[in-house]
This record gives sequence, structure tokens and C-alpha cells, in this order.
Amino acid sequence: MISVIIATKNSETELVHALSALVPAAAEGVVREVIIVDGGSTDNTDMVADAAGCTWACRQGAPRSERLAYGVSLSRRGDWLLFLRPETLLESGWHHEAQAFVERAARARKGPGTAASFRLRYEAFGLGARISETIAALRSQLLGMPYGNQGLLISRSFYQNLGGHRPLPELEDLDIAKRIGRGRLVFLRAAAVSSGDAEDDSVLSRFRQSLARFCVGMLRIPASVAVKLHG
Repeated sequence: MISVIIATKNSETELVHALSALVPAAAEGVVREVIIVDGGSTDNTDMVADAAGCTWACRQGAPRSERLAYGVSLSRRGDWLLFLRPETLLESGWHHEAQAFVERAARARKGPGTAASFRLRYEAFGLGARISETIAALRSQLLGMPYGNQGLLISRSFYQNLGGHRPLPELEDLDIAKRIGRGRLVFLRAAAVSSGDAEDDSVLSRFRQSLARFCVGMLRIPASVAVKLHG
């Protein structure tokens, strides 16, 4: 039913947890294969993937968008694709809701032309994490612009009709969400749990990245243009 595609780079620890959340779904036949496409890790990411029985490929230095697209080309067993980030942990029971969505889409006339994303939740404690969750929910629901760490579940045929992931150095998650469109994107109740830790970037760098995402989400500027601002 579902092929899972994960782009990694030095993701040894995060990948262990991400893959553990997929085990119940694989046991019930919902997840048929997991494709890991690495960007040139220097840790034991490859050993984690091998121990879990994943299909492993390496695209040294390639941006995440190209690694995700390459992962799709390697997948064979799923009519639906689930794109995840290694730092994303899907909460227990997620696969029941995902399976229900896929089955509902199969019955609906326009069902195969829809996609789904998960609700974002942060592991971090405190008010800041809760505010970030609220902002993510508002942006997702109102604009149809989920973050990449919320995952994306999309039929293989719809993904191919959209042209797949474009070769962008960043913002590939917003670019494909924009092409899907808010009216064709469903948000599942199950949560995608992320660490919520701030990235080790300068204040100026974080501001530029937030501004670039605002331009794509609110001003509808193409991601290929906004990525120059993103840096």
C-alpha cells in the first residue's frame, strides 16, 4: 500500500526512532517498503537502515529534493508514497488513520488526486513549543502549507502528475504543497512529533528562512524565487 521515502544525512539517532514508529504498520502490511536516500553521512546511518531492512541508496551532496525524487524512482511496492524526515516520529496508531484515508480516497471520484499530512507536535516543553504548534496548525489549515516534518502522504499517480519534487536546494516541501493546493490536501488527526529544538543558525539566517517561507505561503511567490532569499 505505502512506500516510505526518507532523505537522510548523519541521521543515525533520529532514524532509529523514526523507523521504530513504522514497525506496526509494516507488520500489518500498510507499509510495504522503506527507501532511505542518504546525502553522504559520516555516522552509522547506513547501518541503522540495513538493520531495519530498508532499501539504501546514497546521492552524495544532493539536496533533499533530489534525494526524495530518487527514492521514488527506486520504490516498487506502494501505490501511495509517504515522505518523512528522519527527525519525525509518527505517533502510535498513525497507520490506521492513514489506511482509512487511502481507502476513502480509492472510493471517491477525485480521491487519488488528494494528499494528506499529519498534525505537527513538538516534544519540547514550554510555551514556545506550544506557540510554534499553533502557528504550524494555522498555516497548515488556512494556507495548505505543511512543514516538511509533518510528512506527506500522496498517491504515486498524483505525485507523478504534479511532476514530483523539483530540484530545489531548499523549500521543496512548500513547493510541492503549493502545487497540490489547499483544496486537495487533507490533514489527519494523528501527529507527527518533532524535537522542536532550534537549529544552530544565526538570528539573521533564521530570519531569512522565515521570510522566505512567508513569501511562499502568504505572498504566493514561487519557491524557486524565494529559495534565493532563504539561503
